[in-house]
Amino acid sequence: MLGVQFYNEAVRKTVITFGTLFNNIELKKTVDGQVMEVEKVPLAYGPKQKFLYRLQGNAADGRKVAITLPRIYFEMTGIEYDGTRKTPATQKYKAVIDDNGNEVRTQYVPVPYNVSFELGIIAKSQDDGLQILEQILPYFQPSLSVTVKFIPDMDESRDVAFVLNSVNFEDDWEDDFTTRRSITYSLQFTAKSYIYGPYSKADVIRKARVIETIGDQNVNKRHVELSYTPKATVDYNNDGQIDAADDQFVVPTDDFGFNEGMEFL
Repeated sequence: MLGVQFYNEAVRKTVITFGTLFNNIELKKTVDGQVMEVEKVPLAYGPKQKFLYRLQGNAADGRKVAITLPRIYFEMTGIEYDGTRKTPATQKYKAVIDDNGNEVRTQYVPVPYNVSFELGIIAKSQDDGLQILEQILPYFQPSLSVTVKFIPDMDESRDVAFVLNSVNFEDDWEDDFTTRRSITYSLQFTAKSYIYGPYSKADVIRKARVIETIGDQNVNKRHVELSYTPKATVDYNNDGQIDAADDQFVVPTDDFGFNEGMEFL
């Protein structure tokens, strides 16, 4: 059963979507109410320890220049199954892909997973940190929903809620004037995302047959075959009439009826 290779990049798309929420935050410096400088706050993926280490510009590993502040970091910290959003595993959804309607793709409903994130703001002054923080908090009350296109081949998009769980504050300055001060705000988030399995391809069903037995099992037993095919409601071939010649042009996304046939066997 397992071993069929597929990769829908569902978790990766969740991480990218989360990071995109914070990639356009600016820091403005004002004097007497006049904006003197506008700085776009850098955003990078990685743990807090990495940026705090680089903050000091350690010469031992070849870094003589420290990173600039402020900056924002984020990282994925965990993945956990969410049974509260579980739907019946036998449910499927379908998508007609080809323009001619000859290919249908089917896929089971996704499995709900919660993806945990940590977002951090590192600043050298309290005012810089608070200015960035206030550009984030009002949008989470306590969640923000974003539509993510998980499976383009299936035209499958879902709303993912990013929930703000907590905000923590930390000041690393210990009155050592040889060490740069850093003020850090750590925000914990949970993304209510989904993970998808593989999808399968199939031809469109253009005829259904039902065979029924009529009469007693041993006396006067007969079989009847009922057939159903699409019936066009539009003059596809432009011959001035809607007839059986138009039926072959019907695709699943069209409005159509059914031709019913009966044959005794």
